[in-house]
Amino acid sequence: MSGILYWLIVGLIAGWLAGKVMKGGGYGVLMDIVLGILGGIVGGWIFGALNIWPGGGIIGGILVAFVGAVLLVWITRLIKKA
Repeated sequence: MSGILYWLIVGLIAGWLAGKVMKGGGYGVLMDIVLGILGGIVGGWIFGALNIWPGGGIIGGILVAFVGAVLLVWITRLIKKA
């Protein structure tokens, strides 16, 4: 159960940060969590493919999820404009 709570917290922080960096209307708390968690998956894949491993712990998890969430927000906005 603590693993789920960890990823919810990391997802919320990463999604919120991505929303602030990407400057927009935002998607709400639930979507921020979803984007952050999905961003963690995307960021983990990207960092792994580039053979880059940020430090462990919650800060490293937030960094990876943040990078992935920013990419997902950018892609989402591109799709919405199309």
